[in-house]
Amino acid sequence: MHNRDHKKPLIQIRGLYKLFGKQPDKVMSRVHQGESKDQILADTGHTLGLRDINLDVKAGEIFVIMGLSGSGKSTLIRHFNRLIDPTEGEILVDGTDITRFSAKELESFRRQKMSMVFQRFGLMPHRTVIDNVAYGLSVQGVGKAERLKRAEQWLDTVGLAGYEQQYPSQLSGGQQQRVGLARALCTDAEILLMDEAFSALDPLIRSEMQDQLIGLQSKLQKTIVFITHDLDEALRLGDRIAILKDGELVQQGAPEDILLNPATDYVEAFVKDVNRARALTVETVMKPPACRITAETIDEALSQMKKTSEDFGYYVNDEGYQGVILQQTLEQAVQKGSHKKVTSILIETVPTIQADSILESVIPDTLDTDFPLPVVDDDGQLQGQLSRSSLAEVLGDVSIGVNH
Repeated sequence: MHNRDHKKPLIQIRGLYKLFGKQPDKVMSRVHQGESKDQILADTGHTLGLRDINLDVKAGEIFVIMGLSGSGKSTLIRHFNRLIDPTEGEILVDGTDITRFSAKELESFRRQKMSMVFQRFGLMPHRTVIDNVAYGLSVQGVGKAERLKRAEQWLDTVGLAGYEQQYPSQLSGGQQQRVGLARALCTDAEILLMDEAFSALDPLIRSEMQDQLIGLQSKLQKTIVFITHDLDEALRLGDRIAILKDGELVQQGAPEDILLNPATDYVEAFVKDVNRARALTVETVMKPPACRITAETIDEALSQMKKTSEDFGYYVNDEGYQGVILQQTLEQAVQKGSHKKVTSILIETVPTIQADSILESVIPDTLDTDFPLPVVDDDGQLQGQLSRSSLAEVLGDVSIGVNH
């Protein structure tokens, strides 16, 4: 998860309303008085698509908008590039309200700044794969040699090198979707809109595409607005998630906030079937290390440990985390009269885990180990600990058994 909270959001949606019908301006007063969607439709023949949507999308994040069909999510994403114009409200991109753009400004905005990937990949059947990918660049007026070169690089990036001269009909659904992705990336737009982009794919390919998007995103750091009706997909991809119901935003937050603190019954009904072990990472559940031992001598190590309620500690030196030391081991060493330095003989090795691992992958290690597992980063620094009891709390699974 990227922390970019200090920056102004790249996209800001403010007080957005969409009322479909012949004379929305005349009916908006009813919307503001809080009349229901059904009432407005029955009385006026106007359909309320979105009601007072406010959200921020940060640069470089995958922001997922989720809801069932009819919730307004596709209507909302089509406001981002003004395929649909709002009845009321502002859409700010980089601080500029795009609802004020002229036709010409809007055209260049769609070519350069924001690119869209649809569920039906929208490939042109009579053009080769490489011409499909390069299409956006030809619209931008990029010369032929340059656009083919860039298109080839993107095809390679999405794993389709060698398919340049094929036609879309010769490719599988997953391959076609990759061409769609390569085409969107090729324009080098800063923002990608993806509307149910993987919904038509069978589960295995869908899962591969999700992996591919996550891998690409870690390199590209694009800003991605991703629409889905599938909570598992939302949790897997989203840095943050907004949930829509009947055109209203019912909750937005990080995946773990939504899983662990659903705001309404509607959200709760969604999250109750989620496989939490697969959706949450160690980072969301770990606690700070209860006892960190930094002393070099056995005496000092023992007195550090006695200041905590634990009978073990994580031993850390200049090189980072070294292992676990037990109070019992230290006391025996003191009885033997050794006031020497802490040596590796005294240290137990315990498997370490990483903050970004999914919980499912660390369950076996927590079961095999008598201590909370140390969470260690790539540089060997101790970040926290994960105990069986913390796991049991969020997974609600008694079979894990509880220690410490």
